[in-house]
Amino acid sequence: MAVEIVMPQAGESVTSGVIAQWLKKPGDYVKRDEEVVSVETDKVNLGVPAPAAGVLTELRVKVGDTVAIGQVLAVIDEKATAGAAAPAAKAPAPAATPSVAPVAAAAAASSNGSGASHDDVRATPLAKKVAAEHGVDIAALQGTGAGGRIREQDVIGFVESRKGSPAAAPAPSAGSVAAAPAIAGATPTNRAGATRERMTPLRQRIAQRLVYSKQVTAMLTTFNEADMTSVMELRKSYKDDFEKKHGIGLGFMSFFVKAVVRALQEMPMVNASIVEDNGQMAIEKHNYCDVAIAVSTPKGLVVPVLRNADTMSFAQIEQGIKDLATKARDGKLTLEEMTGGTFTITNGGVFGSLMATPIINPPQSGILGMHAIKNRPIEYPTGSGQVAVRPMMYLALSYDHRIIDGAESVGFLVKVKNYIEDPRRLLLEV
Repeated sequence: MAVEIVMPQAGESVTSGVIAQWLKKPGDYVKRDEEVVSVETDKVNLGVPAPAAGVLTELRVKVGDTVAIGQVLAVIDEKATAGAAAPAAKAPAPAATPSVAPVAAAAAASSNGSGASHDDVRATPLAKKVAAEHGVDIAALQGTGAGGRIREQDVIGFVESRKGSPAAAPAPSAGSVAAAPAIAGATPTNRAGATRERMTPLRQRIAQRLVYSKQVTAMLTTFNEADMTSVMELRKSYKDDFEKKHGIGLGFMSFFVKAVVRALQEMPMVNASIVEDNGQMAIEKHNYCDVAIAVSTPKGLVVPVLRNADTMSFAQIEQGIKDLATKARDGKLTLEEMTGGTFTITNGGVFGSLMATPIINPPQSGILGMHAIKNRPIEYPTGSGQVAVRPMMYLALSYDHRIIDGAESVGFLVKVKNYIEDPRRLLLEV
């Protein structure tokens, strides 16, 4: 009996996804609930499981295809058993793998003239023209464009690999795109060496959210700086004992999460959100602190949430952040883990940023930006007139001025600064 694998629901606002990777191939035996394909949506990556055990006989879509919720992705023969090949197995064209030149098999196909006609091949018009000029069977090439589309660079790379010389564009014929005269100030769009790829759903979602934030919030940023001496000394003194006892390293993030939580509890408007209530704007206050932590991944920035951070110990915070960061980089975050935060912390300092303006993550009203620690001369002790070199970090608080006044924003950041400069207050809860 044939069983279809369909694109599952992935959240209320998710209507489609992009095939990221086939984990099984036609002819493979799959177990029930074994993941067969990875689908990337604008929020999370989904591993789609097999609804039944059997042999995968057909892939209906290929890597890079956009699929709708409920669309059939593949077919399983439920009657087949492990070890039995599927004679009728078929799969769509494999996903494009970027390369300088196509594989050797393409060279053989080109030399004997085998393959489909040019009209049946997904290729740009210029690629077809260059292929015709050089007598290349374009049907045998492997494309590096979106969805495996063959571009002129693919043809040129193959021609040059056949010659055994460094890649160089062929001399264009009269009337070709490349032969058009240059226009001052114009940006060439069909040059060898330029690439274009489709934005991933996650990247598109990030772009939309950032623009939305700038459009709907009255965002301002206030800055301050914190002397990191006390935190660094405390961490140095106890990091080995901390790791032995809890099995997790002691970083700076737990100190900042603790400081932020204390400041949020003392200034609850920074932990509030603007929501719509019967067509009117309303302020929603939260008696809990769900702190979102910005995590950079190969596919873009994601912001998983550390639930009830106000109830966590230092060790629980460090472990929670590590678990979320690992899931984020592996593409294993769930929709629940990425929604519902009340405040965000982002650490650009790990990349060397000295100072930046973080963007609010709506409907939150505030985001704290941490930055690189640098030794700088400051007045120390304060009011003494003496100058000392201290490890300093710039802090930035971006806030929604519709709900948070300037005095509140400055006061909140000063509280965070004070807790960081005297972390004993966090431990003693004073």
